[in-house]
Amino acid sequence: MNNIIETNFGKKVDITRMANGSASNITKQGAFFVFSIRLSADDVREYSFTNRDRAVSMRQVLVSHMEQRLIQETKKRAVG
Repeated sequence: MNNIIETNFGKKVDITRMANGSASNITKQGAFFVFSIRLSADDVREYSFTNRDRAVSMRQVLVSHMEQRLIQETKKRAVG
């Protein structure tokens, strides 16, 4: 599937890179591995895990969900 779309301004962007850019890197804060994901301009959610492997896998899941959300949003804009 081609993840490169054209915006309303005529720019071509890669949705996978956009979704990956909305999530921060995993950092260790005390006993926890923490990352955050920006859902919108005013909605940032932070997740913390005690195991790094769980944090990595959850970050990948949330980034893929964000990617699907961006794809659906662009489809809605194109139709309506």
